[in-house]
Amino acid sequence: MTERIDQAPSVLQTALRGIACRCPRCGEGRLYAGFLTLAPRCEVCDLDFSFTDVGDGAAVFTILVGGAIVVLCALIVEVKYQPPYWVHAALWLPLVLITTLLPLRSIKAALIALQFHHKAREGRLVDREQE
Repeated sequence: MTERIDQAPSVLQTALRGIACRCPRCGEGRLYAGFLTLAPRCEVCDLDFSFTDVGDGAAVFTILVGGAIVVLCALIVEVKYQPPYWVHAALWLPLVLITTLLPLRSIKAALIALQFHHKAREGRLVDREQE
């Protein structure tokens, strides 16, 4: 997986590097210093991670996907077995935590990697006088 840094990786390769929580440029350095805390820079290729701004995008994706999974499962169990409410709480609270917290780190890293690949920056107004 050691390729030259001056070669631009494909979108798929960049996204896979993100999902693996690795540097989007070299694919070897760590992206995170904590659970969701970004490292200041890559320790291998020295890429500065200050360009990142994924906001709440990763949380939105995980909530939507995890919520759909949990609601679908809860509806199936309710229609089939009609368990008491404490059974629903015992089943679905852990599943909510699993389906939201486990993929959150990888989804955030994939969004950061795609942001790097597409050179996405903060939107700016065009100065019409310079054109």
